[in-house]
Amino acid sequence: MKVARLVLNVVVYQCAWFACVLSAAAHRSYIGIAVAAAAVLLHLYVAPAPRRELPLIGLATLAGVGFESLLAASGWVQSPVLPVWMVALWAAFATTLNVSLRGLRQRYLLCAAIAAVGAPLAYEAGAALGAVQWVEATPALLLVGAGWALLLPLLMRAAQRFDGFATP
Repeated sequence: MKVARLVLNVVVYQCAWFACVLSAAAHRSYIGIAVAAAAVLLHLYVAPAPRRELPLIGLATLAGVGFESLLAASGWVQSPVLPVWMVALWAAFATTLNVSLRGLRQRYLLCAAIAAVGAPLAYEAGAALGAVQWVEATPALLLVGAGWALLLPLLMRAAQRFDGFATP
């Protein structure tokens, strides 16, 4: 995989993350949703086989809807409904699975460990920026870590099947 593609993937996803988080904090989540949608469209544009990426993006988005709904239902997050910007962020995250996170393939324990630590840090950063408010931070962050430790290896497995960047 070309280094430029990998760097572009990381930069575009980080832009989508910051746009979603900061626009949610400013009560203008439509901005982050638009940036995340643009990130997904750009990803599909540069993918050699974009139709292979679409099911992965859909699957990751559905997994995110389920997980974020569970998190909201837990009562540890101050949000009675799933914010649309979070759904958009999961779609944008899916664009990293076959590009910048490709090196984690078949390293499921490493995926789980990275997710168990990295996801709570990202959610806490979002909370510090004002996008999320915890009712009970410690149990919520433990749930985030556990959920992501389960989801990321599963999504990486799905990425192997739906790989629009595979070389023929």
